[in-house]
Amino acid sequence: MSFSEADLTAIWLTLRLATTVTLLLLLIGTPIAWWLARTQSVWKAPVAAIVALPLILPPTVLGFYLLIAMGPHGFFGQFTQSLGLGTLPFTFWGLVVASIFYSMPFVVQPIQNAMEAIGERPLEVAATLRAGPLDRFFSVVLPLAKPGFITASILGFAHTVGEFGIILMIGGNIPGETRVISVQIYDHVEALEFMQAHALSGAMLLFSFSVLLALYWLQRKQKIALLN
Repeated sequence: MSFSEADLTAIWLTLRLATTVTLLLLLIGTPIAWWLARTQSVWKAPVAAIVALPLILPPTVLGFYLLIAMGPHGFFGQFTQSLGLGTLPFTFWGLVVASIFYSMPFVVQPIQNAMEAIGERPLEVAATLRAGPLDRFFSVVLPLAKPGFITASILGFAHTVGEFGIILMIGGNIPGETRVISVQIYDHVEALEFMQAHALSGAMLLFSFSVLLALYWLQRKQKIALLN
């Protein structure tokens, strides 16, 4: 069965959202992961807990508090209004902000684990060669942590594609603006359009299986590389 124009619009919007969120999370999550991997601060545990909170927190709860924060009376909403941007709920960029919070652990944790696995020895060797902190980070840490970045990118993208609860809380159901694939499937089911729901759900099932297959293949490749 072919996709309708509304389905194609939802697919395009979902891919645009997932790509935007993944790129921003790599920029935001990398320094957080590096700090968590290196610090001995008493704040490490609270920060790590905040990052991991979306793993166990119901998306509607996170979405509710983000809706309040980004609303006209919330601190973030007042900030965006002062910049002349208005409020972000029920807009594409509101979805981006919400998705960044909701998908953060899926990006930060793989990068943090990869950075912790590097150990101190490569950095010490680079330091003896007079490499500065930034030089060590870009020439040693990033290349060695590449598998973690790949895993983080795949997980962050896939998790954003599959979001539903937080999307409804922050974005509602606006065609071409906030109606992503998960919401489109919900609309099809609500309208008893099961054939259309089957088509989109099947595509999501195939996508999810492909993501897991790619991750398992990557992990197997890494193990073989370590053994050799």
